[in-house]
Amino acid sequence: MEPYELPDWFETEVLLEKDIKARSDIPQDEFGPAKVVRLYDGLRNKTWGYVFVHNLSRGHIAIGGTRLAKDVTLEEIYGLARAMSFKNAAAMLPVGGGKSGFMVDPEYMFAHPEEKTGLMERFAKALWSIPEYVPGPDMGTNENDMQVLYDNFTQFNKGNSNHGRGGIGRPKDKGGIPLDEWGLTAHGLFAAIRTAEKFEKDFQTEGSRVIVQGYGNVGSPIATKLREAGALIVGASDIHVALYNEDGLDVDQLNAIRRKPNALANYEGEVTQKFGPDELDKLLEISCDILVPAARPGVINSANCNRIKARIILEGANNPCTAKEETHLKKTRNITCLTDWIVNAGGVIAGAIEYRMDTDPEYRKKVLASDGTGRNYIEDRITRTVAQNVEEIYERIKGSNGELIFRDIARTIGRERLTDKKLRSQEWM
Repeated sequence: MEPYELPDWFETEVLLEKDIKARSDIPQDEFGPAKVVRLYDGLRNKTWGYVFVHNLSRGHIAIGGTRLAKDVTLEEIYGLARAMSFKNAAAMLPVGGGKSGFMVDPEYMFAHPEEKTGLMERFAKALWSIPEYVPGPDMGTNENDMQVLYDNFTQFNKGNSNHGRGGIGRPKDKGGIPLDEWGLTAHGLFAAIRTAEKFEKDFQTEGSRVIVQGYGNVGSPIATKLREAGALIVGASDIHVALYNEDGLDVDQLNAIRRKPNALANYEGEVTQKFGPDELDKLLEISCDILVPAARPGVINSANCNRIKARIILEGANNPCTAKEETHLKKTRNITCLTDWIVNAGGVIAGAIEYRMDTDPEYRKKVLASDGTGRNYIEDRITRTVAQNVEEIYERIKGSNGELIFRDIARTIGRERLTDKKLRSQEWM
């Protein structure tokens, strides 16, 4: 692949709420978006990406990750930003929801770090004029990318750090919270599945057969945590290959190879079934107890919904399944979907904590006092937040005599915490 012809800077087309409402081509809902920014190369008339600030009712800034994908769309970034608004509200964070995305190949950028740095530097220049949005890592970006943004913002701020502009999820040796290194999104997923054990009849994590779709920064640590809890990881996939072994995969080997070129395609252990790049989604249809979609949106859809044979779907990715499919799975197949914006909130909880640490020295002291790094404080906050929300949802389901499903209550909780003035003023940090 030829190098990307990045412009010297990204021009920005900014649409505010009043402009958005007049545009039929911009996806929108009752909660937002508050601002949409298109990043483009005016000379070549090429769109490179989008920034969505979806909702700011809980705070003056919107937190959400920066995604790299060749086929990223306006609609995808909108859907992810909307999910962040509900996720942040449900977690009782004093921030709104946002998201950004670039139309580039993450594999290429991984192989050409100098070009990726150039992309992040240009992104920082564009973001400096969007103070409402604080970026974090997402699919295709990592702690080092967030450090590039942070350093550029420091430069723009006359050399003063602690500017409160992000990126968040930076390396710990730079004063950040390494979301991926510590597996903090997976930490929340694990809290969710252990809480679900209290309510799901005849279900235990120990002894469960697990399939992880998307063996990356979320898929790898949740596989490790589930394996350590006595589950058997029978399936795993990335963009190169999908692997299945009825007797279990070697998780340590998967973890060792996932960052290498061609990643899981290097697996040398025994497999019962193996699917190539054009058949990756077949892994989703193999029988298991816990299915963890941890990659792109929409992987469980009307085309494959009736072939899913899991007991619980633990949604590590954002928007892996729509409300329609979740309802169908529960009502007709008795498959429980643990909805994304409730259970995968660990990363953004940590990000909100890091943001506050960057701007509030006393709060930083409080977080670091637990163990010198803040990890104990953050993991405890994630566990309590996710477990409390999952438990409340199951209790409300019981109160509805089974008429409502997990997502119904999750949506209600998110809506309550976005609209109720009393709840909007509360936070769990």
